[in-house]
Amino acid sequence: MRRRSPTSSPLDHMEKGVKNQQSRICLLASLSAFFWFLLFYFHFVVLGGSTVDDSAQLNPIAVNTVLTNARSTSSQPRNAQPLPISHSVTTSPQVTTSHPTSAKPGNTQPPPISRSVTISPPVTTSHPTSAKPGNTQPPTISRPVTNSGSRSDKYPFLRALRTIENKSDPCGGRYIFVHDLPPRFNEDMLKECKSLSLWTNMCKFTSNAGLGPPLENVEGVFSNTGWYATNQFAVDVIFSNRMKQYDCLTSDPSLAAAFFVPFYAGFDIARYLWGHNISTRDAASLDLANWLMKRPEWSIMGGKDHFLVAGRITWDFRRLSDGESDWGNKLLFLPAAKNMSMLVVESSPWNANDFGIPYPTYFHPAKDSDVFVWQDRMRKLERKWLFSFAGAPRPDNPKSIRGQIIDECKKSKVGKLLECDFGESKCHSPGSIMQMFQSSLFCLQPQGDSYTRRSAFDSMLAGCIPVFFHPGSAYTQYTWHLPRNYSKYSVFIPEEDIRKKNVSIEQRLSQISPEQVRIMREEVISLIPRLIYADPRSKLETLKDAFDVAVQAVIDKVTKLRRDIIEGRTDENFIEEISWKYDLLEEGQREVGPHEWDPFFSKPKNGNGDSDGLSAEAAKNSWKNEQREHS
Repeated sequence: MRRRSPTSSPLDHMEKGVKNQQSRICLLASLSAFFWFLLFYFHFVVLGGSTVDDSAQLNPIAVNTVLTNARSTSSQPRNAQPLPISHSVTTSPQVTTSHPTSAKPGNTQPPPISRSVTISPPVTTSHPTSAKPGNTQPPTISRPVTNSGSRSDKYPFLRALRTIENKSDPCGGRYIFVHDLPPRFNEDMLKECKSLSLWTNMCKFTSNAGLGPPLENVEGVFSNTGWYATNQFAVDVIFSNRMKQYDCLTSDPSLAAAFFVPFYAGFDIARYLWGHNISTRDAASLDLANWLMKRPEWSIMGGKDHFLVAGRITWDFRRLSDGESDWGNKLLFLPAAKNMSMLVVESSPWNANDFGIPYPTYFHPAKDSDVFVWQDRMRKLERKWLFSFAGAPRPDNPKSIRGQIIDECKKSKVGKLLECDFGESKCHSPGSIMQMFQSSLFCLQPQGDSYTRRSAFDSMLAGCIPVFFHPGSAYTQYTWHLPRNYSKYSVFIPEEDIRKKNVSIEQRLSQISPEQVRIMREEVISLIPRLIYADPRSKLETLKDAFDVAVQAVIDKVTKLRRDIIEGRTDENFIEEISWKYDLLEEGQREVGPHEWDPFFSKPKNGNGDSDGLSAEAAKNSWKNEQREHS
């Protein structure tokens, strides 16, 4: 047996040195890894702990609590920038996150909402493609997804808010989800169009996407295209057809800024107002509420992000009792409807869940140039009458001032009257009405059977400066579509001054200088695009019509409500019975107080959004006059 030499060879020393060196490298690597671990731990856990945590700071607010559906005590500029949401992200090494595009230089942004999001390895998510042809969806975004999802559970509308930040998405913050209602709520009514009115064949008025039959330009009053014999109560179908052309439709409810319910509420109640019991009148409304509340989209905000349109005055949907003789249905008093926003041609000053939108006029342009040509024509017209009035007296209404107005028109050498006798009359001819308005500097617009009348919009379309006698006829109604400063485009003469003969209409209007008249008329003409409904079968290029203005206003309302929920703001001091005042608040105002128009809107005496049933009676009289006009 050979014994190992006590002295090691050079090769042995080399092998030992390599082993020692490897041990030292391993030790250094371990120490380095431990150091970086401590550094990351200190940075992300200790320092990151100062970031506002969602669960600690953003307590969810139940949407069916004191948050009001509509008018807010905090006014917000119409062109306010969206509230950015910044992400504070806790990551493990090698996780890449993408942050929203920052605001453009010069834009004033509100303070960001910071939030802490715990992220596991990145999961790529993309927005689903809409099932409807032509729907615009935001670009695909790779975004880390939180493990817990607790914030999304609390605020399921967060994804919709985040689309506002994506400056590359032209539909960011503007997506509308349209409910696919069973046809009994809309299309089936059109198939039975002869039943929509006892006195009018509505079939011809529902043609051409709701615009009615084309008007011939025999007298040269209209332009050659875009004019239709549109029924004043056809907004239901016009609006729904315009929605089909909206450029930011989505079938993904998580992206929706608002949810549209294409229920033809006005056509529904028109079928059953006369000779039907309350069960029949309420049936479709109750059916709709039941259908909606079962939908998952409803649970996002309990319906506070839903809206629908009815082309009738609000009083047709506000039956005060279950007495068979009481008027209308109770759609707007249903709990579900109180959460939604209902767009009507006349809203209630004492309720917060309805909003006024313009009556349809006869003009429905298919392109921008049609509007520009019409506006230029209205500027150049020679107007020989100082003022004019188209309407009939209301002898059964002791508070009506129409009799005095008609008398003054008859006596004046500078006033023109188009008296609307029952039956056949020039007052029912669109050509005669528009011709008179085009020849007048001022058009008198007293109350009719209710606060509002279509004539106000027809006159403004003709470039005629409206004269109102009650603030509920326009100023508190159409706050989305008309300037708050009503003196820019109209003249206000209180009804009481006419009743007491404290003022002469002719004298009052004669005191306005020709230059001021020119400025006011130009303001009226500039408002024309936002007061008309474009042809639903086409699309305006740059102009915003009444539909566009209304949809954006709904989106702004819902967006603000969602931010209020996240930030824990509530309108605990909101008083629904004076809801008309909130729409008149200037930017930055939060409190309402006494107003010069308080006498016009005395507090409802029975607490149900009506004053001794007078408004319901007005709605009934409106239908009676419609009957006489077509008898």
